Amino acid sequence: MDKVFNVLNELMVDIFNDILTIEQTALQEGSFSDISVTEIHTLEAIGMYRTRTMSEVSATLGITIGTLSVAINNLVKKDYVERKRTDIDRRVVNIQLTKRGKLAFRIHEKFHSDMIKATIDGLTDEENVILVKSLAQLNDFFKINYNLIGGKKKEQINEGS
Repeated sequence: MDKVFNVLNELMVDIFNDILTIEQTALQEGSFSDISVTEIHTLEAIGMYRTRTMSEVSATLGITIGTLSVAINNLVKKDYVERKRTDIDRRVVNIQLTKRGKLAFRIHEKFHSDMIKATIDGLTDEENVILVKSLAQLNDFFKINYNLIGGKKKEQINEGS
């Protein structure tokens, strides 16, 4: 069991570091060299085909409205996000991706899709279930022990949602 523990520990650390490095390098070398990994994840939280409020996005990311406002100001200046107040309640600020923001979102989404396809390629249905269960357990560990929010829970995955 110690060998499995050590191998898993090394793999998880390597994978985490590799993902961060790959994402940052891809952004720096591509058409979106003016955006950071944190900013691309903010675009992800806003979403491709919807308008969201600042409150919804700050809750999704687990950050304050003030912190999000700084990020959104930068993304608006870089033409990734547009911001609009609602006519019904001027206190509510809606945000959505611009054309440039949607393009960055799609490219980042493809990276994630390719990563998942490579992970499950060649696995049996049973192995996929075990992988999902294992990653859901890890996800729950993070959420519970580090007071994180968001993400799918095991029950949602088992229900197929």
